[in-house]
Amino acid sequence: MPWPLWIPAALGLALVVLPVAGLLLRADLARLPELLTTPAALHALRLSLLTAALSTVACLLLGVPLAVVLARARLRGVRLLRAVVLLPLVLPPVVGGLALLYLLGRNGFLGYLLEVTAGVRVPFTTAAVVIAQTFVAMPFLVVSLEGALRGAGDAYERVAATLGARPLTTFRRVTVPLLLPAIGSGAVLSFARALGEFGATITFAGSLQGVTRTLPLEVYTQAEVDTDSAVALALLLVAVAVLVIAIARPRAWEGAR
Repeated sequence: MPWPLWIPAALGLALVVLPVAGLLLRADLARLPELLTTPAALHALRLSLLTAALSTVACLLLGVPLAVVLARARLRGVRLLRAVVLLPLVLPPVVGGLALLYLLGRNGFLGYLLEVTAGVRVPFTTAAVVIAQTFVAMPFLVVSLEGALRGAGDAYERVAATLGARPLTTFRRVTVPLLLPAIGSGAVLSFARALGEFGATITFAGSLQGVTRTLPLEVYTQAEVDTDSAVALALLLVAVAVLVIAIARPRAWEGAR
């Protein structure tokens, strides 16, 4: 390990650790249990975990096939398609929320169609929270899976094809098992990203207590009226995120052999 690397590494670690330490120093530890067990805090935590889990499932159902298409399909313009799929990674979340609002809102062409034909209104509902979280979180899954597919190559899939396996059988019995570690890491990344989503959610789903006010939105709301409560909820969000990543992430992330 070259010793000069320790200096920027320590600075990078400090950039992450010291703000969290600042929250701990600011927190009213004596009132922490009281602040974390209010009805608003519990509702926000429950809603955050539920919507993050649902959005992760949506990411898996949509993102796994999308990653395979991007990595394996021989399509013209696949680079442009990849850039569009990864756009939420670089867009400000508020822009993503506005895009969803003008697509599925009352004045959006798809939202108007849904409301007229089926009487379904998406914005400012719990479903809108799930859609917003899926929009911002799915690229994390796609990036993980596409990189794993390109790194693994297609030799096993070619062998399966020469043995007479149909494409769907090859995908189910060869491609998916090869991708399981990457699917696990991508799902954890997606869940963690969905859990902390704020901008797209508040723009597209609003902040309705018990309906769309997730934990990040509750932190923002409490910051305007009760700083101690906001700090306590922020620490709760940090603790849940660290717990999810530390417990659920695959050992491959740690360099295990």
